[in-house]
Amino acid sequence: MANNLELQGGTYHVRLAVPVDVQKAFGGRRVLSQTLMTGTHQEALDRRLPILAAWKAQIKIAREGKPLPEGWQDNLVSGLLELESLKRNRKLDIIGEPTAPLAVSESEVEAFKAKNPGFVALLERVIDHEWDNGVEGELRIQEGLHRAFKKTIQNEFASMHRLSSDEHKELAGLINNPKSYTPKSPITKARLATFRTFRENRNIAAKTIDQQQSKLEKLSAYLTQTGKPLDFDAISSWLDSINLASKTLTQYLLAGNVFWKWAMKHDARWRIDYKDRANPFEEHDLPKVRGRDKVDAQRKDFTLDDLTKLHAAAVSEGLQALADLILLGTFTGARIEELCQLKKDNVITVDNVLSFDITDSKTKAGIRVVPIHPGIIDLVKRLINDSTDEYLIVTKSRSKYGIRSDPMVKAFGRLKTAQGFGSDRVFHSIRKTVITQLVRANVQGTLIAELVGHETGLVTFDVYSQGATTAQKFDAISKLPQLSKLESAGIGT
Repeated sequence: MANNLELQGGTYHVRLAVPVDVQKAFGGRRVLSQTLMTGTHQEALDRRLPILAAWKAQIKIAREGKPLPEGWQDNLVSGLLELESLKRNRKLDIIGEPTAPLAVSESEVEAFKAKNPGFVALLERVIDHEWDNGVEGELRIQEGLHRAFKKTIQNEFASMHRLSSDEHKELAGLINNPKSYTPKSPITKARLATFRTFRENRNIAAKTIDQQQSKLEKLSAYLTQTGKPLDFDAISSWLDSINLASKTLTQYLLAGNVFWKWAMKHDARWRIDYKDRANPFEEHDLPKVRGRDKVDAQRKDFTLDDLTKLHAAAVSEGLQALADLILLGTFTGARIEELCQLKKDNVITVDNVLSFDITDSKTKAGIRVVPIHPGIIDLVKRLINDSTDEYLIVTKSRSKYGIRSDPMVKAFGRLKTAQGFGSDRVFHSIRKTVITQLVRANVQGTLIAELVGHETGLVTFDVYSQGATTAQKFDAISKLPQLSKLESAGIGT
């Protein structure tokens, strides 16, 4: 069989002899064979290579065992503790006492027995020896079953993995006394991976998942380093140690709270370990910002002169896309990412009024149609004509989350800092400017909310109202004042 190929009925097959010492791992098969779906010799030569590589890797694993995964002790001890619970329940049942809930079912135990005939043989010997000794005999049977289970687990674990002498000793110690193991952190990588999959299947935003997982990993590292249990005091100490603003600490607590509620509902072992425990992420008293400090910490809006100055600076520095973005924000009040997500197809005509159809927003209320201010109609037409990728605003974003505004946020930050503005003014401050100008133009509050994508908090308007007409919205947005220096430059007349 040259080159591991064999021609069968005009079709090539790749074949590999299984070494005798690992045939058991391959179900007793002596030869592995797979069709290559071709009768061409050269194609068969190419197609056989990845298949042979995979087979040889499987043989190596069967012969040498897989290396131990990180955190193997947590998974092993968790299974051993389930066995302890199972043994205790069976003994309680024998003497007529109520039993506790288990994270492993009887059917799972039976499935385990079916896969381990050696265990079944040992089980039968134990039962034959103790069967006629009444309650005491039955209790001893449970002890025998338990020892047999643990021995089987130890043997299978050792045969599956490549263990050093120290790891063999650690494995034997855990098998003998699983309660001697102190977990580094109950927030294990395995649990975080399951938690992540659960949330991805429910279409939680990838950025949210990543950010919260990062916070949970930091907590897990803290618990591992300090050896503290997962309780209120440990969380309180952890929050003190990271020394961040109250708003950020609230986000850390939110990540923990979401994880805790998921684990209490979907992680069977967790439910047992933390049964009747209070949620350690709740009831924390974070520092409150009051009075003048709270006012000073709030972001401030820009004046119209400020926006004129920023726009002119962007133009003079050759940052045309940023200059255009500043104007779009000034005459819409839209969020920066909403503007950066606008495509040519998002410029629509409703009731003869040219409008932005904002279909990508952080909130339900943010999905809206906003009439285009007369002062930027020419700008919008230019952006449509110049677009090379369907988007109105050109960015070089490399965000893995598809966030196009990241480089524009940074560019605006550098621009406003160079113009003497501090951390209390960001691009979002333009949104505050727009709302202020609409208020001063006597635009109704509910209409302002509709234009900028805010909920009013009132069921009457948020649930039952169909909203203002296009004419009403156009009349309102048109009340935003022009920037005089832009007019003199021939923009937005």
